[in-house]
Order: sequence, then structure tokens, then C-alpha cells
Amino acid sequence: MDTIYALSTAPGRAGLAVIRASGPHVLQGLKALTGRSKIEPRKAIFARLADSVSRETIDHGIVIFFEGPASFTGEDSVEYTVHGGRAVVQSLLSALAALPDHRLAEPGEFTRRAFENGKLDLTEAEAVADLIHAETELQKQQALSQLSGSLSTLYQGWTDRLKATLAHMEAEIEFPDEDYRKISPRNSPLKSKPCTMISPPILPITAAAKD
Repeated sequence: MDTIYALSTAPGRAGLAVIRASGPHVLQGLKALTGRSKIEPRKAIFARLADSVSRETIDHGIVIFFEGPASFTGEDSVEYTVHGGRAVVQSLLSALAALPDHRLAEPGEFTRRAFENGKLDLTEAEAVADLIHAETELQKQQALSQLSGSLSTLYQGWTDRLKATLAHMEAEIEFPDEDYRKISPRNSPLKSKPCTMISPPILPITAAAKD
């Protein structure tokens, strides 16, 4: 698998810029750019960054290595924080491109890898994009709520109710002469009639589909 990298902050002139890399070769890349043989995970390091071939200085900045799976993508990851001038950012991007097995990330690829590695579900991945594009306080709060798993919890509740209803209906068909509700545990969904179990989720599901 390739190691990907991309500018995480907005393009253009700024005080600082963050370039993120993720994949199996980030640690080798970080060592090549800093000239250090040992890098401690999850520790901010102030280092000179230099081209791996010419050793020409790119910038002095802060680097942090996140060892997978304890990272956003679930893979080994590195964050490079450098000065936000265009020449500095372009020099660092070019230096990363020259490293073996490194390539520029496709749009949304960091989030996609986080999803593929089980760090986010689909609703949380969608919330990342919503949070990035949020322009109002309400949009921000809704995206944060979704990112924290509120929508996943809601959907899981609907899933559990519908599965229980299906089990109830199958029992009605397979054992029409058995009053299985008398022998089911007190809190079992089989104690209820199918129509009772189906009705509650219908309105919220319909409302969510229109949202």
C-alpha cells in the first residue's frame, strides 16, 4: 500500500501549514527528512527538515509521529507543521513526492482509509465533510453530534427493532399454534405484537429520509 500525503490546512499564504502523511512508509520518510534515527511516537519534535537527497533545508518545524492503529486513519501517520509560505509548502510536498512509495492523496482519501480501517463508520465519515464545510453554528453543532456517533446510535436502534420484528413475524409464520410470548423473557421484543414494534420507528425513519 502506498503512503499518501496532502496539505491539510487551506492553501495560500499563512503563518503555519500542516501537511499530513499516512501509510506504512511514513516513519522511514520522517527519518529521511529529519535525519533522525529514532522517533518517539506521539511526541512533538522540533526538527530541521531537509531534502532527502540534496540535504538542502526546507524549513524548521514541528513533527509528530502517530503509530497505528492509534491515529485518525488507523495507520502510521505523521503531521508536519511548518511555516505557511507557498515556497516552504511546495518544497516539503516535493520532498515527500521524491520519497519511495509516497504519493499525493486523492480528495477524501484520509477519511476513506479511516473508514476502511474501522476508525469511522459511514455516518461519521460524512460528518467529517460536513464539519469542514460548516458555515453556521447550527451546522457545526449538527456535524459534531453526528461525528460523536449520535446518528449511528439512532440507526442501530432502528436496526435492532426491525430485526426483532422480523424474528417475531417469522415465529408467527413458523409456529402459528404456539404462544411463544408466554415463554419469552420478560423484556424480549417477542412479547409485543409486530405492529407495535414496527410502528415506532416508521415516523422517525421517514422524517430522517426527508432531512
